[in-house]
Amino acid sequence: MLDVFHISEYTQGILIGTVFGIVARLTMLRTDHRQYPTYPHGRIIHLALGVIAAALGSLAVPSLLEKEYTAVTFLTLAAQQFRDVRNMERQTLKNIDSMELVPRGATYIEGIAMVFEGRNYMVIFTAFTASLCTIVFAWYWGILAGAAALALSNRFKTGKSISAIADVDNAEIRMDGPDLYVGDIYIMNVGLEETRKQIAEHGLGLIVKPRNKNSRVTLANVGQRQAMLHDVSTIMGVFRDTGEPSLMPMAKLDMSDGRLAVLILPQEKDPEVARKVLLRVPLLESAVRMPSEAHVRSGEQL
Repeated sequence: MLDVFHISEYTQGILIGTVFGIVARLTMLRTDHRQYPTYPHGRIIHLALGVIAAALGSLAVPSLLEKEYTAVTFLTLAAQQFRDVRNMERQTLKNIDSMELVPRGATYIEGIAMVFEGRNYMVIFTAFTASLCTIVFAWYWGILAGAAALALSNRFKTGKSISAIADVDNAEIRMDGPDLYVGDIYIMNVGLEETRKQIAEHGLGLIVKPRNKNSRVTLANVGQRQAMLHDVSTIMGVFRDTGEPSLMPMAKLDMSDGRLAVLILPQEKDPEVARKVLLRVPLLESAVRMPSEAHVRSGEQL
């Protein structure tokens, strides 16, 4: 049995760094309601990439200490491979998105692909930190540093949700002739009487209220709105089939105050559950806008 106390510092660093890197990838790898990555093969692919990233991160420390700088160029090759993984995930999700009753949308897909690339870099960081402290100080300091890096990686593995920028309230769905409203916000014109009856029976309305002007611009992003519709429809189901565009969930803005009206047709009609699900929808990085940070004054050039 391998005794960690009687092997060289470099070997200790590589072993401890690799273990912490693999653990970091395991803790950041989860298949949730989105069913992505798929189980088990999608998870096997990402776990294998995590092992490679952990080994690269831990091996970089001895290479630097021995002034073998050419070995560090493997990190550059790894970065290229992880970018290829991002492209692969993007293409895969785009191909299957056309088969969804309520698509994710390009912005959501790009966010998922970005996350999978970024988590490999977090694995390298965790392995590098644990390996460095093991070799420079002692194996127990490496374990402590690895645990701290692991906690930091898990802290940044998920971003904010809609609850961080807006409040969500349930709203009444009403028909004014053929015009459909959620609360006081106009959604669309519904011409067929049968469609009106289905919406009245199965529809749920919600109003998303932005908390500031940054939130208002973010909620106006079409990609963010599509992500909200997709997540709610995935968790609660959707009352529609192919070839029924009039039963597609929709989100429309009130142009005067930035409120967002959301119309969904879930399989399970529970307004409170729908409100909680909407609050937990991820806030997409590429949809976030912060006009308040522009600091544009009269006569100032951008």
